[in-house]
Amino acid sequence: MSKPLENTIALVTGASRGAGKGIAIALGAQGATVYVTGRTLDEGQAPLPGTIASTAAAVTAAGGRGIPVACDHADDADVARLFARIAEEQRGRLDILVNNATFLHDQLIEKGGFWSKPLELVDILDVGLRSAYVASWHAAQLMVERRNGLIAFTSSFGSSCYMHGPAYGAQKVGVDKFAKDMAVDLKPHGVAAASIWMGMLRTDRTRRVMDRDAAKYAGFWEIAETPEFTGKLIAALYRDPKRAEKSGQVLIGAELASEYGIDDEGRNPPSHRGMLGAPVQAHPAIVE
Repeated sequence: MSKPLENTIALVTGASRGAGKGIAIALGAQGATVYVTGRTLDEGQAPLPGTIASTAAAVTAAGGRGIPVACDHADDADVARLFARIAEEQRGRLDILVNNATFLHDQLIEKGGFWSKPLELVDILDVGLRSAYVASWHAAQLMVERRNGLIAFTSSFGSSCYMHGPAYGAQKVGVDKFAKDMAVDLKPHGVAAASIWMGMLRTDRTRRVMDRDAAKYAGFWEIAETPEFTGKLIAALYRDPKRAEKSGQVLIGAELASEYGIDDEGRNPPSHRGMLGAPVQAHPAIVE
């Protein structure tokens, strides 16, 4: 029996662990061939568990085909080699790009003014913002040629409210704007772009934070989303015959799930719109 994403080629950046890993596995569960990128090759190399090989194996175990590719998304030449490989192996085809690779400093969530934290927190504007543009630039060339594709950005409510400081917020606003503006350029070519706001995620990083202050985060794990949840949403958006109507939009994942009838392990995660704010959609004016 065929699967919904059989013969679909996807790339999920920053997928050694966390959101990227879950998204890749969810796409694999629907039959996709998923290229998994990251820098972690061996367990113990990073503070948190996970490698690109283990994620790729999980994609294959879920029912797809996982292909691990070591890639530093801060290195344009490395990214160019990645896309050249995909183009060669898949005969110029790439159907889904998930821009998820993001630099997250360990002190990101600590209290204090941005000036009191390491300057390196701003590196999220290199791997997280600029890197998403570079990957999209390469992906668009493949997708436009075939007049099909979806470029998805993982984002958050930090685009609307204060969350983790100005560098984090700027990165989220930035990828949301990428989705809006790239959609304008891609519209004549049958390619869509969208940004998805994720809620709190059930990841090893989140678990580590919650364990440090269990009282502060009491009840949060129960309402947190699995990383696979966003992967299901991206798969549904790609398969949506009317996906062009959502191109250029900033979408709250929980609300998109309600529209598509998708649950998260039997739960319906809350939207958080009322508490954390709503997305700002693009103004229809186009200045060229």
